[in-house]
Amino acid sequence: MVDVQPTAAAKSRTSGSKPGFLSLPYDLLLNIASYLSFDDVHNLHLVSKSLYDFSKARPVYRKLATDLLRRCRALPLKGFQQLSDLTTDQLIRSVNKATRYEMAWRKRAPRPITAAPSSNYMDGEGDSWYKVVRAPPDEDVDWLSPITSSYTLCATKRGKVVCWDVQTDRALAEWNPGEKWELWKCRVEFEQRAVFFTMAKVILGQYNDDRVMEFILMRLTFSDGPSGETSTTAPPLFSHVTDFRTSGVVMNVFLLDPSTRLLSAFIWVSSSNTIGLYTLPDWDKLEYVFIDTGIECVISSNWSCILFEDNIVIHCEEAEEAYQHFYPLTMLRKHSQKLASSTSVPSLSQRLPAARTISKKFKFPALSHIALPGRLAAPSADAFTDGVLPNPFPVPPWYPESAHFVRQWWPTLPGTPRVSCTVVLLAATDPVTRRSCFVLAQHYFRVPINHAEWYHPETCKCGSFEEGSESDMPTPQCEWAKGQLTMTQKALIAQDEALMHMWYVSTPFEVVRVLERSLGDAGEEDLQDRDRPRPLVAVDFGHAVWIEYCDDMPTPRANGEDGGDTELEESDEKRLRFVSFPPFRDESEFMGMDFGDDDEARRKALAQEVEGRVKTLEIPDELDLGTIETINIDQSQGAIILSDRDGKIYILCYE
Repeated sequence: MVDVQPTAAAKSRTSGSKPGFLSLPYDLLLNIASYLSFDDVHNLHLVSKSLYDFSKARPVYRKLATDLLRRCRALPLKGFQQLSDLTTDQLIRSVNKATRYEMAWRKRAPRPITAAPSSNYMDGEGDSWYKVVRAPPDEDVDWLSPITSSYTLCATKRGKVVCWDVQTDRALAEWNPGEKWELWKCRVEFEQRAVFFTMAKVILGQYNDDRVMEFILMRLTFSDGPSGETSTTAPPLFSHVTDFRTSGVVMNVFLLDPSTRLLSAFIWVSSSNTIGLYTLPDWDKLEYVFIDTGIECVISSNWSCILFEDNIVIHCEEAEEAYQHFYPLTMLRKHSQKLASSTSVPSLSQRLPAARTISKKFKFPALSHIALPGRLAAPSADAFTDGVLPNPFPVPPWYPESAHFVRQWWPTLPGTPRVSCTVVLLAATDPVTRRSCFVLAQHYFRVPINHAEWYHPETCKCGSFEEGSESDMPTPQCEWAKGQLTMTQKALIAQDEALMHMWYVSTPFEVVRVLERSLGDAGEEDLQDRDRPRPLVAVDFGHAVWIEYCDDMPTPRANGEDGGDTELEESDEKRLRFVSFPPFRDESEFMGMDFGDDDEARRKALAQEVEGRVKTLEIPDELDLGTIETINIDQSQGAIILSDRDGKIYILCYE
């Protein structure tokens, strides 16, 4: 038998005097707490009452909230609440819930909530884990999105936009232009408690440079207070912001910064097959910029537009490499043109190359187990080129079916890094078996995509923006090996390389697609609205959800003579699928790394998951996945929102 004697510190605690740790200055205790993880803080709860009280202080949980936000995990706030609106108890509950979601969903499938109050969507719903609300009556839903946990915003196929109260199941506000418009872009601004969205229609021309489109920019303003409760005195209000016209085929519109009234659009210049950049530097003024970037429009590329330090950044991802083209606003304003009125049609001014272009190659994993038919088989991992693994899903035969660029849309804190997430649904059809295959590819990125090249061009190849210098400049890897970079430079380079590691759902599946109307050519009634298949896939920053056919390798549901998707058959066997992406790694994780010429240590430090574990989600008995037309995911609330063709909206809440 071992006789255990209490230590002096333990005796002092039992006698009522403070332990030495708690006698430290409060600021020093907070500094120590800044190094603690969520589990560490909860372990402190069990030590003593004094440490329990200290570890539940607001600064401690604000730091844990910051950790979550830096990992790109949103907090489950109510309505338009900001973090500063929360009481300390509310902050603690939000951090605890967000951390539980993050930890649990990486290990198991999300499960239906066991208590309705655990979800902001389910206020007053008793013990149910889901709710059904209505879509606008006598309307077909064209587009649907949750606007916080309190509202949905719905665009109908007749052109109406309706704000719906999730809790009371009724329409709060409606905008009806009296004719058909198509919703193109929506952006939530939490600080302004507002939603901005653009509506579009074709008014002239066909699919070429002669096309003229008209856009309306609208604002939906809410009067909710800091409690997150829906205002009972002032309903949401639609208001007109501006309208404008474009010439050429508009690829996408970007609400870059509503606070400075900055908007941009990508327009395909068909005569040169290049990307045109259209910009409203201030949408309150009749001025615009419309230039030809000279960037080739490649059908297999995916495009996004980001505002970074007074630069409009054209972000382009090709199969093997990502590019970022920087256009300073000061440079663009030099090419500003005036409009006579809002109905005037802009004209392309000139070709203007980017002030700077940087790039970085993707890092591909070895996926030797992939079982694909015929010519779709992945390249062998033995096919190294200079030690680089090949793309397991090359173009051709794989092409993007849809691409999702997600930025942090939720309330955040100062100093939180701005990060983006790319998710691409890749599709291929075997010409012999006519089987359709889909896989998901994902990675994170930041602007700039190559920090070493952006901030320290002397350590990098600069041929992308300094002609003729490529052969004269050492690469970051060479400088790294020589030990000439600072700790910060090494951390930036390490993070850049880690973010370029591709992650996959590599087991092929067939996603369910629904036919939707798209804007066709003006003046041709039979082409005014064209059918196109839209995959039922939704992406938030940390997760993706989709509806798929249950058969492992189904025959294609394409009956066109040329193999096109002219008719989509239905199957009774469908399931709701879910996957979590690997966690985002903040640059602080890479500080102090010094591998020298140890490539193996460097490889292990930068390694991450390469494949996702897909889970099947439980759904209500009354939900028929064969009738679903839209799908959304709200990771902050653990909710999946689906609308069906019968006018029902299902809100499923998981934990």
